[in-house]
Amino acid sequence: MKIDRERLALTFTRLCETDSPSRSEGRMAGLLTEILCELGAEPPLEDDSAGRTGSECGNLFFRFKGSLDREPLFFNCHMDTVEPGTGIKVVRKDDLFTSLGKTVLGSDDKSGIAALIEALQVIRENNLPHIPMEYVFTTCEEIGLLGAKALDPKQIRAGMGYALDSSGFGRVIIGAPASNRLKITVKGIAAHAGLHPEWGINAITLAGQALSEAPFGRIDKDSTVNFGTIQGGAASNIVPEEVTIEGEVRSHSTQRLEQLTREVEQAFVQTIRDWQDPSGEARGIPELDFRVEPDFPVMQLRMEDEVIQRVDQAAQSINMEMQFEVAGGGSDANIFNGYGLETAIIATGMTHVHSTDEQVSLQDMVDLTRLILALVT
Repeated sequence: MKIDRERLALTFTRLCETDSPSRSEGRMAGLLTEILCELGAEPPLEDDSAGRTGSECGNLFFRFKGSLDREPLFFNCHMDTVEPGTGIKVVRKDDLFTSLGKTVLGSDDKSGIAALIEALQVIRENNLPHIPMEYVFTTCEEIGLLGAKALDPKQIRAGMGYALDSSGFGRVIIGAPASNRLKITVKGIAAHAGLHPEWGINAITLAGQALSEAPFGRIDKDSTVNFGTIQGGAASNIVPEEVTIEGEVRSHSTQRLEQLTREVEQAFVQTIRDWQDPSGEARGIPELDFRVEPDFPVMQLRMEDEVIQRVDQAAQSINMEMQFEVAGGGSDANIFNGYGLETAIIATGMTHVHSTDEQVSLQDMVDLTRLILALVT
């Protein structure tokens, strides 16, 4: 099973130089359909998720019947990239790929896509028997896993699979936290800061008091809380009427996730409840709008689960050493596991992702292709 390194390099470069920032995945969807159908794939199913995600296209599902009588597998990659991701030009030095430096490279997640394409090319040109398999390409992963969330899991026929989407190499992610998104709005009363400040209620000051009481940062080995943005106020001479804070709570324990979410809420509720008017002249009372949106469910796989056993055995069959780890981020795999589809994450070799220093080596993509072939043949 000879992997064509230069063909893989050309495929990867072509994918990266096809712009596909989140919600603009249409050209990438067209390119994938062209490449895979040229390799004998049936035209893909494209779902109707675009109406919910705002993308140019829906999620794509390619199905391959296979000739080996074994449980099928699906492989998932996302088509979108973060910004700056328009006008990408790939630079290759020996076997290391980077961008020119003004954009991301796009190896997140096109290193995984390139390996899937090369694996299919090797299968076709060597007429290799393989198990039934599916390629599932999602949209809008980078802006909240929107494509996976809008996906109908019944469209995936395999009961287990792998998301090719993590940095480093030789890593299989078997656990990832659940997350709640927070949108907190503290409402005060506007007033002229020089003429009648006592008529107002400073929403920024109240928000600051609440934040000082709320849990934040690394809470324990399984849990984190972060407040990422804060917006409010209109001008320096106006007592700020409203401030909005966006944050998140993550934990590998769903019970701890809900507990920490309640603790954050209680810090804000108590601050608003304890407010007192120092002058007795305020033209109202403060209010709070605290909203929680579940972002993604917890991912908890065990070493004895079949999806982990299969990748472990496949790696051993090609003398590839793998580490099985728990991570702190969320991905499409969290959503698939939430659907009841056992999904592990396989690292693709990409590093420095979400930055203009992003890079990946050709050898890591070759080895990823070898692992995919071991899994399906």
